[in-house]
Amino acid sequence: MAIVAAADGSALGNPGPAGWAWYVDDAHWSAGGWPHGTNNQGELMAVIDLLESTAHLGEDLHIFCDSQYVINAVTKWMPGWKRKGWRKADGSPVLNRELLERLDRGLAGRTYRFEWVKGHAGHELNEAADERARAVALAYQKGDPIPIGPGWPDPAAAARAETVEAAAAPAPAEPATPAEPPAEQDTAVAFDLFDALPTEESDEEVVARLERELLEPAVRSDASRLAELLHPSFEEIGRSGRLWGRDALVSELADEGTFTAGLEVLGVDRVAPEALLLTARTTDDRGATLRSSLWVRSSGRWRLRFHQGTPEA
Repeated sequence: MAIVAAADGSALGNPGPAGWAWYVDDAHWSAGGWPHGTNNQGELMAVIDLLESTAHLGEDLHIFCDSQYVINAVTKWMPGWKRKGWRKADGSPVLNRELLERLDRGLAGRTYRFEWVKGHAGHELNEAADERARAVALAYQKGDPIPIGPGWPDPAAAARAETVEAAAAPAPAEPATPAEPPAEQDTAVAFDLFDALPTEESDEEVVARLERELLEPAVRSDASRLAELLHPSFEEIGRSGRLWGRDALVSELADEGTFTAGLEVLGVDRVAPEALLLTARTTDDRGATLRSSLWVRSSGRWRLRFHQGTPEA
């Protein structure tokens, strides 16, 4: 049976504070956005995230979409754009290339069907997706928390996380055997506080360490190390509002030169069994920047999936 979903985007001012969302039901939906983006970018990202969130299911997709741009891009235009090196018939570069390439990767190997619906015409799934996409755009406009939704939980990933957690739990202590009190000179050793210190980093500590590593000049100039730290589908919204893909960012940082910044970690919160959201503040010669970094565990390694930097007022 196919998964039936709606995908939609919203941009206040177009461009402006932007949101995207896909919706299946109240237990399966996801949303996100950017402080500055376009409606087309939101429409594309909604479909991309739907594809990526359901990839582990292997199910067919029936996608309701009110964007002729997205539907035509998938069903008509992309083959020609790819043949021409992502250029249009007049030779000009295709807009939103990074998102379109990611969409193309997400569609590979999937069975899907797009169905156009008129926006704001009472279609239940489309209205639900539109409502959530607009809520994200409004949240960015007002500076409120972003309602991201539950996504599509992966039971297998949750089971793996529970197994790892159980394996890491300390074994029950053996019952104490009555014995003669230790000699006075041994008492301090028996209760040495350093014996109780943890020997391994927590997930939160690992992610904070990797976030700091990303700011080190030696790492930022090392394309191979950056490739290890960044998820293949990494995206970043920079201070200027520009959307970066993984390859573009690696290339930009390689030419950056010396860069130093202080990092203050504000918090690390678990948002899913295999995902942590780190918030921080950096300070450099450009001023203070508030950072939001989504780290996901992939093949046993933490990688940065999404990052956003916002100048602090």
